[in-house]
Amino acid sequence: MKAIRKSLLLACALFASCMISQAQAQQKIGPSAVWKMPDALRTTILKKCGDATQPPPFADCFINQMATGGAPAPAVDFTRELYKVSGGDIGLLYGLHQVGPVDIGWVFYPLRANTNYGLFFLNGDPRILNVEDLKLLDQSAMQQDPQFQNTKAQFPQVAVWPGDRDGTSWPNSQAGPNGGIQFTVGYPLINGCHACERVGFAMFNWNFGAQGKFLGTSWIGMTPPPVQ
Repeated sequence: MKAIRKSLLLACALFASCMISQAQAQQKIGPSAVWKMPDALRTTILKKCGDATQPPPFADCFINQMATGGAPAPAVDFTRELYKVSGGDIGLLYGLHQVGPVDIGWVFYPLRANTNYGLFFLNGDPRILNVEDLKLLDQSAMQQDPQFQNTKAQFPQVAVWPGDRDGTSWPNSQAGPNGGIQFTVGYPLINGCHACERVGFAMFNWNFGAQGKFLGTSWIGMTPPPVQ
């Protein structure tokens, strides 16, 4: 009898633990995760954590020092989660625009020299979705667009590049089919390299279902190239 009771108690404890873990996993990323790191703290952390070319040890040190430096727990949790899902990027949630069911987040990358801001869709499915992941763009439709083909004939090395985000301008949103939502995002079209000639902007919709599930992107069009 005691063995049965002990087994039941253990099963209840395991069930409760699973329920708590599930609730935590489903908890939305909210305003409490937003944190702007002081420049002085960034300098201090870099001195303490050493070589940024050694990703796992450096990242663990950096994230732990965030908590020591006054970052709220949700901000530390976000940076740790982003590091895991992004494959090694260290970023801080710099701003949050709650739209529902999918929200928009600005991420600040404290270790980057040039492009310090990134744009993400949050709290949908997937929970963290990088707007600068160019593999997710419907570039096949873009390649078939006559306007883009004309641009490519004029600028043979033209391609879509990640956006130069400023951390302040939010993408426009509009209602999508079947109760979903769409976000319109622009990307620079550059002829060859980051510092090369810019020949317009490519516009894509990011499409989500009514419950926030990512449904893919769709090509909208482009701004015209400069007159030669």
